[in-house]
Amino acid sequence: MKPQSAFEREPARRVFASEFRETRYQFKESDDEKSPNYVIFPTGIRSNRIFIVGTLTEKQRQGDQNIFYRGRVVDPTGTFFIMAGSYRPEAMQQLARIEPPAFVAVVGKPNLYTTPDGTCLVSVSAESISVVDRETRDLWVLDTARETLDRLDVFGTTEDSRKALEEYGTQPDIYRKIVYDALTQVQL
Repeated sequence: MKPQSAFEREPARRVFASEFRETRYQFKESDDEKSPNYVIFPTGIRSNRIFIVGTLTEKQRQGDQNIFYRGRVVDPTGTFFIMAGSYRPEAMQQLARIEPPAFVAVVGKPNLYTTPDGTCLVSVSAESISVVDRETRDLWVLDTARETLDRLDVFGTTEDSRKALEEYGTQPDIYRKIVYDALTQVQL
């Protein structure tokens, strides 16, 4: 048994916006209150933290008592919606200081919310956000492309990818095209 101080965080998975916004399957591995929430991405991997890089195109401060910020981060495939509030004061302060447009790197938790009419809204609850340069964004696109293709190469052979196929009816060729299109935006 590991000592309490050896707590390990889940890896922050790289995912393109177009895949992230299709995510709608969320679960917990146990009934324990402290058990993390996971999502399974359409390309077949579970995640409770993500790492994204893109252009912060807008941000809005909201609330009077409970202040929080909403923002849009755009990668070559689409838009992520991010939030940072008093529950993560460092991320909120970081986002408050950044003036769009700016390339940013964000680590956060996937957040799924189903509206009363059944629409699933996905966003990222930011744990940290920082300004980066275009080269960093381009390197993230390359790494995310590679990781997405690696997931697609084993699609249907892992427990998570079989669940993704069941939940989403994933067609790997669609995601391969998304990767190809994203790579055309890279200027390395």
